[in-house]
Amino acid sequence: MGAPLTACIIGAGCSGFTTAKRLKDEGIDFDVFEMSDDIGGTWYFNNPNGKSACYESLHIDTSKWRLAFEDYPVPADWPDFPHHGQLLDYFKAYVDHFGLRPHITFNTAVTKAARTEDGRWAVTLSTGETKTYDVLFVCNGHHWDPRYPDYPGAFDGPAFHAHDYRSPFAPVDLRGKRVVVVGMGNSAMDIASELSQKPIAKTLWVAARRGVWVLPKYMNGRVADKASMPHWMPRKLGLRLAAKRIRKIVGNMEDYGLPKPDHEPLTAHPSVSGEFLTRAGCGDIRFKPNIAELMGDKVRFEDGSVEAVDAIIYATGYKISFPFFDDPDLKPDAENRFPLFKRMMKPGIDNLFFMGLAQPLPTLVNFAEQQAKLAAACLAGRYRPPSPPEMEAIIAKDEALHLGHFYKSQRHTIQVDFGLYVHDLMREIERGEKRRGTRNRRSPKPPARLGGA
Repeated sequence: MGAPLTACIIGAGCSGFTTAKRLKDEGIDFDVFEMSDDIGGTWYFNNPNGKSACYESLHIDTSKWRLAFEDYPVPADWPDFPHHGQLLDYFKAYVDHFGLRPHITFNTAVTKAARTEDGRWAVTLSTGETKTYDVLFVCNGHHWDPRYPDYPGAFDGPAFHAHDYRSPFAPVDLRGKRVVVVGMGNSAMDIASELSQKPIAKTLWVAARRGVWVLPKYMNGRVADKASMPHWMPRKLGLRLAAKRIRKIVGNMEDYGLPKPDHEPLTAHPSVSGEFLTRAGCGDIRFKPNIAELMGDKVRFEDGSVEAVDAIIYATGYKISFPFFDDPDLKPDAENRFPLFKRMMKPGIDNLFFMGLAQPLPTLVNFAEQQAKLAAACLAGRYRPPSPPEMEAIIAKDEALHLGHFYKSQRHTIQVDFGLYVHDLMREIERGEKRRGTRNRRSPKPPARLGGA
């Protein structure tokens, strides 16, 4: 038996530090490198690394019942939907409770990661130092590299991505302004709801290519995301029943003045808001089709209408980016597609794990916590992944299950249902233990390299 495995974790957001906790439980040596001065990633408001999309008023759309880590409960006095500051405090308490902070090197970015001739990982740091590890965990998140639309013409006023929005007064004072918010995702709805209040924007338009279904945070007096589809229920039946319930409780979007969606409920990533429909019904939010042309201090929309506009906010999503990889096989394609085995592993590379690289419903906060169970079992020698051809077949099957009912969009390439995904993940761990021959027993210390007998 050779030297113990060593692992590198890129990023100390919730995916990075929950992965670190699981590796620590297994006695696996690891280092975490974080480019910022503290943990939290996107939930670190005004993060000095410039990667956080937090705005001052942000409350998470996932309820406290669904975002809690399984071995560290949220504070009992939390509201149903906590503020981002509460969530960051919870993250810090978790990291300190499990003694993870000494393993994290702050103010240090990974600038390059490449495989060595023997299949390990050479990791180059912003300090100029290069270290070699047996295993690499990519935990750099996917809500930090803004995607901008490309419109003909030019706009004279301030135009910025929702990623840079902090408040009605920053980065631009929007009081009394005529504002267009492009997009109808969760950030677009939060920002539009905040700015459309009469003491702030003079006029607020939401411009989008298509209508969406806006789901409430509460249904029948209960937190909506407490309800989930049983894993045993046929997928099509569950979606049909859920869509019927949404239509009955929420009604038609046109009744609130919104454009009619061209798709059924739950065939797009849900837009969740407790305020947006009210603001729309009050007339505070007006609607336009997509922008057709930028015209200096005016905007022409696809219906031919032209409006004088003072500012544009692009809530148009994010690209999946790994700036430390040069290998094109380790990057998404032009359509933002990046198929992975269990949304974690690239077939043929058994010492690379992408953690939290999914858009799970209802929550991303504790998603990597579940994924880390498989990764840690693999490193500890209890789990053996399938062969690359088997992985490819499973990827195709899983994508059909999780993505098949969504309309085609770059927004929908990494969607998963949290409950179904985790149930199958636990079954896959069992299958991998059977392949390894370690089912129902703990294996000895891990081999020097992955893939050993």
